[in-house]
Amino acid sequence: MDREIDMKKVSDGRFYSLRDMVKADCGGCRDCSDCCRGMGSSIVLDPYDGFRLTTGLNLSFEQLLEEKVELNVVEGIVLPNMKMTGIKEQCGFLNSNGRCEIHMFRPGICRIFPLGRYYENGGFQYFIQIHECRKEPKTKVKVQKWIDTPDAKRNEAFINEWHYFLKSLSRRLKHTEEENFQKSLSMYLLKNFYLKPYEKERDFYVQFQERMIEAKKL
Repeated sequence: MDREIDMKKVSDGRFYSLRDMVKADCGGCRDCSDCCRGMGSSIVLDPYDGFRLTTGLNLSFEQLLEEKVELNVVEGIVLPNMKMTGIKEQCGFLNSNGRCEIHMFRPGICRIFPLGRYYENGGFQYFIQIHECRKEPKTKVKVQKWIDTPDAKRNEAFINEWHYFLKSLSRRLKHTEEENFQKSLSMYLLKNFYLKPYEKERDFYVQFQERMIEAKKL
């Protein structure tokens, strides 16, 4: 969820919003797929990523967990992330030509790269990760266009709510020594927000809020 970083070392020192122009366009990533390799467990999936992948690929989340997705502990909570496999430690959806096979359904972290999110004071802003992408030259593009996500404002509101919801649960876990609570909490989140199928034809954000009403009673 969070990484302790020195913004002066990893960014250009500026923060960006959806309407801002930022030098992030990699020209279609021609002949480059470095960011699809060696990412460890860092591409953590949120519920909207789960919705896009399962409905876009017509697969259950259980099927994704068989090969393409794995589970890891993030700040005390078990969450899914894209799995890196093989000698080159690459995403399972990267084909032999180095192209993403799920570009239309790719996770949010992939969509914003080489941008990152900086969370502060109950919200977040975008920043450019100046050392993470070797592809040059980069050209300026509006942040909203680069992210390529419908209903961008609603998506930002969802990302914000999910992030701070997980943070509040993580803080609770730090103050309890009940191992069973940690396990049951993680299992509940996985079942309620990932494994439980989403309806493809229904608005995701409405479905998410329905699930959050119950989850906030935890």
